[in-house]
Amino acid sequence: MSFNTFGRLFRFTSWGESHGPAIGCTVDGVPPRIELCEADIQRYLDERRPGQSKYTTQRREPDTVKILSGVFEGQTTGTPIQLMIENVDQRSKDYGEIAQSYRPGHADFTYDAKYGIRDYRGGGRSSARETAARVGAGAIARKILGDDIQIRAGMVQMGPLGIDRNRLDWSEVRNNPLFCPDATAAEEWAAELDRIRKAGSSVGAVIEVVADGVPAGWGAPVYGKLDADLASAMMSINAAKGVEVGAGMGAAALTGEENADQMRPGKDGKPEFLSNNAGGILGGISTGQQVVARFSVKPTSSILTPRKSVTSSGEATDVVTKGRHDPCVGIRAVPIAEAMMAIVLADHMMLHRAQCS
Repeated sequence: MSFNTFGRLFRFTSWGESHGPAIGCTVDGVPPRIELCEADIQRYLDERRPGQSKYTTQRREPDTVKILSGVFEGQTTGTPIQLMIENVDQRSKDYGEIAQSYRPGHADFTYDAKYGIRDYRGGGRSSARETAARVGAGAIARKILGDDIQIRAGMVQMGPLGIDRNRLDWSEVRNNPLFCPDATAAEEWAAELDRIRKAGSSVGAVIEVVADGVPAGWGAPVYGKLDADLASAMMSINAAKGVEVGAGMGAAALTGEENADQMRPGKDGKPEFLSNNAGGILGGISTGQQVVARFSVKPTSSILTPRKSVTSSGEATDVVTKGRHDPCVGIRAVPIAEAMMAIVLADHMMLHRAQCS
């Protein structure tokens, strides 16, 4: 019961720790004869890579991916694809002082409680370093989905500051270091994040991820719901504390008249929806509309302000987390969110074709 594998037909198993020699994943279920090379994966890893701006951890990892198996002469063979990313900039000495202390807000205590042993160097397996493997698997998932399905994500809230939906422009996400789809908000947030960073503190965020081009019919009722798998995928991302689809929590404040996505006859005999409170999913099955999900991430627990804690032997202590950390993990969560959306959609595309082709 290790639970390091995600997915059904398209599935991946990630491996490795923050300060180990390498991290990576084994991707299984990939159909044969799909064109794939390391450059197809590297472009997405470069977006997640740390140290690209002063607003992310300054750990310098090139995140260069190597394909070890499952590809021959530029095409997938249908066998497991093994990806490896070497760790080259570990500074394990930064964590020596907390080897016997539990960092508040981290998984130190729970890992110790479960396994009786923990890798204190950067959190070991609980580190967000593991998410590089997900981005690699997500790149392969996008190749399966093809160009007709477009996946985009952005940080739509930082702390209490939100974007102006009237200025939402997905093309702006890669134009600013905060991965924000509102250029004006990005400038305003940068000044606030500078203040938080210099104070050695951190702030939370909300990430929105959308998928266009998903056809109607993907997903299954009851236990194979598309939105349930999306929720699981997003909640599995480090620091995630809440997920919503479509109107989400806001649906509780709507009336039945407001919430129902009305329909009218559309092109090719398909219905045209007049709104999308359902987030593109009804009864666990895609409607053909844009699939929309959002999730919140907590503030980074690694801060310079002393926090009360205990040692592994039960003694009181104060903990200051040194090292290189993100003042807002929501920034680098954007490419991870896109990857997890792609992984879920590729899995459900294959499941749908297996049953209903």
